[in-house]
Amino acid sequence: MSEPVIDPRFQDRERQPGLDLLRALAIIVVVIYHAALFGFKLPGRVDRFGWIGVDLFFVLSGYLIGGQLLTPLARDQRINLGRFFARRALRIMPAYFVVLAIYFLLPSWREYPDMAQPLWKFLLSVQNIALHGGTAFSHAWSLAVEDQFYLCLPFILLLANRWARAAIIIPCVIVFGGILLRTLLAWQHPAEISGVSFRDFQAWIYYPTWTRLDPLVFGVVLAAIEKFRPPWWKRLTNCAIWLWLPALALISFGLWLGEGDYLMVSAAIWQFPLVALGMAALLVCALSPRLPLRHVAIPGAAFIASIAYSAYLIQKLVIHLVGQFCSSHDIALTSTSALIGAELCVYLAATILFLTVERPFLQLRHRLAPRPASRTDR
Repeated sequence: MSEPVIDPRFQDRERQPGLDLLRALAIIVVVIYHAALFGFKLPGRVDRFGWIGVDLFFVLSGYLIGGQLLTPLARDQRINLGRFFARRALRIMPAYFVVLAIYFLLPSWREYPDMAQPLWKFLLSVQNIALHGGTAFSHAWSLAVEDQFYLCLPFILLLANRWARAAIIIPCVIVFGGILLRTLLAWQHPAEISGVSFRDFQAWIYYPTWTRLDPLVFGVVLAAIEKFRPPWWKRLTNCAIWLWLPALALISFGLWLGEGDYLMVSAAIWQFPLVALGMAALLVCALSPRLPLRHVAIPGAAFIASIAYSAYLIQKLVIHLVGQFCSSHDIALTSTSALIGAELCVYLAATILFLTVERPFLQLRHRLAPRPASRTDR
């Protein structure tokens, strides 16, 4: 049997290789996607699909954080809201505020001249509302979605715990309500020629919280099945050997809907839930004892997974600086050296941010607000 993979943040904690691999893949494809926006394009433009890494992050986050909240409820215990929010703040805020300060205090470092939103929106974590792409630190929209979701999730789970039917009704309302809302918004914002206006799609469908909850909800549902219906969870993970191919098919079909010269209404409506459902199935595969993902640790995956948050925060700043360096030294952005260099520089900068800011506060959190039940951290 191979040696257990230990979380580099705390040497006494065992990680889960399957989850680490998914998280590492998520940040890798997201960085590739954003690098392409600044000229670091891959052959065949396969980088255009990298946005789905954010949806994978959402599914993982819903499963992990939902599991933390559901664990005491499954044991007929209370959720310690103070500890939960303290842990979330110490996890998210330090590195986030450091990068936010860089964006506002060092404007020459920005990937775009204009900030995505005013400072107060970033401070209140509502920067995803009325957001348009092509602005600095716009990728922080996904952090706002998660912050808003986890501000409400404990209270939703408390309601579902008191009223059994809510455990079915609430996820259905969120998912099917999102489909209905995207349908209405897509038809209300037509493009001049065909399909949906891409700029309006960004502002009204892609970035807002209320249209992007599918993967988070699917992740929480998986955690609820694991905690409250262990026999169902066992059957589900045992069937994972048959899930990976349908999962890839769902993701591929969702991506195919977005292909073409115009953004079609069908893509605006169905792309997100299809991709999210496929990602949720891949998560089951990563946790299944019948598949090697759970047992085989890919070298480097645990470390990349650990620095994924720092990498997500700082990626565009680094990509922009690498792009400037390549341009000043006549290095083609599509060259192999430029592509690899951009990726490596992102992870190097992320490692520095992780070791100097994120990790110390995680260790502080470990002392001030320890979690009673050990579980892979996000």
